[in-house]
Amino acid sequence: MKNSYVQLTACFLLFLLVFQTGNLQAQSRKYISQFSHFQSYFNPGLTGYEGSTLRGFVRNQWSGMEGAPKTYFISAEMDFSEAKGLEDPALMGKNAYSINLMHDTYGAFKETELLVAYASRVRLTSEHQLRLGAGLNYQTIRLDGNALSSEQAGDPLIGQYLGSFSDMQIFDFNIGLALTHKSYYFSYAMHNVNKGRIVSGEEFMDGRPVTYIAQAGFREALSPQVSLILNGFYRNQEGLPDNIEFNLKTLLGNKLWIGGGHRFDYASNLQFGVLFDKFRLGYIYEFPSNRSYLLPGQTHEFALVYHLFGNNEKSTNKEVIIW
Repeated sequence: MKNSYVQLTACFLLFLLVFQTGNLQAQSRKYISQFSHFQSYFNPGLTGYEGSTLRGFVRNQWSGMEGAPKTYFISAEMDFSEAKGLEDPALMGKNAYSINLMHDTYGAFKETELLVAYASRVRLTSEHQLRLGAGLNYQTIRLDGNALSSEQAGDPLIGQYLGSFSDMQIFDFNIGLALTHKSYYFSYAMHNVNKGRIVSGEEFMDGRPVTYIAQAGFREALSPQVSLILNGFYRNQEGLPDNIEFNLKTLLGNKLWIGGGHRFDYASNLQFGVLFDKFRLGYIYEFPSNRSYLLPGQTHEFALVYHLFGNNEKSTNKEVIIW
């Protein structure tokens, strides 16, 4: 078991390093350092992977800087089999759905995103499931022309709104699939499949490029009191550098986790979390890497996951209960 664990970990890290890219990142891209707690937002196929839950996070990026990004997120996931009271919903269930709401502000822009997703799963073996999902995505974007930077004011598309307000709405959809097991998962998704072609209001953005997202994770109980959890994330979008990051954390006694993570050429983080009977709280302190061009400053991110039916005590000591 130990040799197998080492081999899987080495292969996983190698996969992440293969996709390492340059040192530029777009400020408007939405980052979630605790991405492993919000898998279904990035991939609708992972809806209900951890059962029926309420989830939320608050992220304050580059705290203290005027116009710095601030993100608020809340979601509800419902596994139909849990709601029906099946004895083993994770194994016998087939369908789940979710509602996700995100609000993001950065500079002159305010975005509100509503995502409704549905997932269905098929048992491949006694321990493996194939999950397929799709989501409808509605975004409303508000531009404050009084808060444009000098560079934005000179842009021929955005600059025409200098000194005024404008609103834009985009309707699109996401799709995803995932292979899941109690100890690991692999997933792949596409966001904005229609490239943001369905638009209303003022068109101060030229659609939305398709975004490709891959996620993977591995977890193992090293002893009844210590578990190791590794998660990786890769995102590709036309016109932006690739986004690659990973988190590694240790879960102690199914009560407390500590760890860290890194977003290549961008930032590193330290993380801490506590598990209670039906919910868990997580905190990340993120700081930019020396190679990052971004403004100096720290990022604080708080996350909450609440289990509607199950609880954090339902597993045995040999099972890991979080990602």
